[in-house]
Formats: sequence, structure tokens, C-alpha cells
Amino acid sequence: MLYTTRTMKPFEPEGLPIGSLAWTELIPLIGRANRAIAGYEGVLYGVPNPNVLLSPLTTQEAVLSSRIEGTQAELEDVYKFEAGEEVPDRERRYDIQEIVNYRKALRRAEKLLKNKPLCLNTLLDLHSVLLGSVRGHNKARGRFRTVQNWIGPENTPIEQAQFVPPTPLRVMEHLTNWENYYHAEERDPLVQLAIVHAQFETIHPFIDGNGRIGRMLIPLFLYEKKLLSKPNFYLSAYLEAHRDEYVQRLRALGRPGSWTQWIVFFLTAIDTQARDNSAQAKAIQDLYERLKRQIIDLTRSQYAVPLLDRLFVSPVFRSSDLTTRKDMPSTPMVMSMLRNLKDAGVLKVVREGGGSRPQILAVPDLLNLCEGRKVY
Repeated sequence: MLYTTRTMKPFEPEGLPIGSLAWTELIPLIGRANRAIAGYEGVLYGVPNPNVLLSPLTTQEAVLSSRIEGTQAELEDVYKFEAGEEVPDRERRYDIQEIVNYRKALRRAEKLLKNKPLCLNTLLDLHSVLLGSVRGHNKARGRFRTVQNWIGPENTPIEQAQFVPPTPLRVMEHLTNWENYYHAEERDPLVQLAIVHAQFETIHPFIDGNGRIGRMLIPLFLYEKKLLSKPNFYLSAYLEAHRDEYVQRLRALGRPGSWTQWIVFFLTAIDTQARDNSAQAKAIQDLYERLKRQIIDLTRSQYAVPLLDRLFVSPVFRSSDLTTRKDMPSTPMVMSMLRNLKDAGVLKVVREGGGSRPQILAVPDLLNLCEGRKVY
């Protein structure tokens, strides 16, 4: 039964696998979503160094996934913060740190999955990284909950909650069932992923950070199931744009036909976002190649490509960050290269230097592309 505020009864999710799916209705969507994923994997395969070229998209995914939870920071804010720009507003600093932690946790997960399959201990590890030094760090960081939680506006009492997850007494039972299903063979892996994500959000096994961990599982599952060669899939743009329906479909689970309706929504999201991700990855690769030719022409330097790679990893940076790197030439040569790039419009000054304070520069074309709007 669904939870009602009158009885305050925690929701009890259906055990996995789900036995009431309308597979016939799902077949056309399954085909489209799988073709879109395969097309995106083809694009990824052609990216020479995805860790460099797709780094801005990974950060943008962290921004959008965190925004679903209410953060207000933009991609540009994250890069400025990492370049040493001061953020006087404490809440904005917390927003940015949550995004940075999300990206760290995703990279941590990729490293862990190279050695062993995802397990419940992996979730605890990722949760510990996610909540490090941010709001919620004192909410059982790195531990599954042993108390009842509920979902609603801030400071909402349980009597007015919008959803009450399962009792803590059954959290481990539900998680074990979830983990077994995660590694099982389902008729279609994308349908399985839809169920994995939704069931995790329904169990809500942590006091805080459930939404972000649940969305992080999406690229990790695609990677572990070998649908993608890298865990570089970015679904949060679609989920953030359709946030009301996303939440509504999740909270409807337990009603007749709700699982099929949820999977229809999720497969549509996968199909749409896979095609968008393909277009964006191609656009970034094209930009990289254009900037590579331009920087080589402007600098006539053997350091042109290492410099460009650094710019893609950190599109907003301090000039002093480059002068201390071992793969860069002498300080006068670095400053000469940066001057040439500024004069040509490849770089833009974000903050002028002065005294001991270094200049902060940005790559406007890359930031504008990732944001989908003109930032500079």
C-alpha cells in the first residue's frame, strides 16, 4: 500500500524482479533507447581521450544532478571556485562543494569498478565522498540509515510528508534484494536500469544524498553492463528539465501499472539524452580539433596540445597553475603563449591579476558549449 499522511505508514516496495510489466507496450521504446545508446557508444569510441574531452560534460552532469536537489551553482561557478575565485556566500560555497564532491565520487566509482563489481560497500564509499565537508556531512555519512526518514519541504514534520520510505528495520533486506537484482540477467538491461534506479530511490537508504547517488548509478550501470566503454552518460539534463514528471512517476510506484509508466518515462529519457549526448560529444570533439589547429598556429610550440588538454580539464584557471606544471615550458614561454591566445580570443580574462594575485582566464567557446548558452 502507498503511504498516507493520516496513518504515517512507511511505504513497502515490491520485491525485485517486478512481475507486472507490460513488455509488449515497452518493446518499441526498448528498441529506440538501445539504438540511441549504441549510437552514443559509437561516438565515445571515436573520442581519442574521453577523460580530457568529456571532463566538462562530467562536471555539467554533477551541476545538473545537484540542481535537482536544489543547488543554485552553475558550471562557471564551479570552475571559478577551483581556480581560486572567492565565494563569499556560504550557501553558494556549499552548493559548489557538493558538485565537486559528486564529480569526485563518480571518478572514485569508475576506479573501484575496474577491480570489483558494484556492491553495497561501494555505495557506502561513494556516499562518504559525496557528503564530505558539505551540508549533511553529519547525517550518517558513509552509513545506511538506522532511523526513519521522509520526503517533504524543509522542516516538514512526518505528518505532512510527501513520501515516507521503508522502515529502517527493513532497509538492509530491501538493499540485498536490490543488489541481487542489479547483478541479475533481465530481459533488457535498460528496463533493468530503470527499475534499479527507481527502487534505490524508493528504498532511500541514506539520510541524505539518495537522489545524487541514485543518478550516479545510471552511468555506472551502463558501464558495468558493458553498454558503454566509459561511465560517461549524462541523464540529469533530461531529468532536471522534466523534474515534476520525474518525481511524480517515482512517487506513483505501487499503483497499478505504475512500473510500466515509470519505465516508459525512463526509456524516453535515455533515448532523448543519448542522442543529445552524442551531439554534444561530437560538438566538443569538433571544438577540440578546431582549437588544436588554432593554438598550434598561434604558438608554434610543442606544448600546444598539452596546453589544450589542460584547458579542457580546467576551462577556468589561474595563469600560475600552468607555470608550475612539469609538462609546461618556462614561465616566460607560458605567459607568451597565454598572451597570444588572449589576443586571438581563444582565452578571455575573468579576473585581472595584481600583486600576488594571479590572473584568472577562461575558454569561452567551451563553457558556452557546455552550458548551452552564451556565458562569455
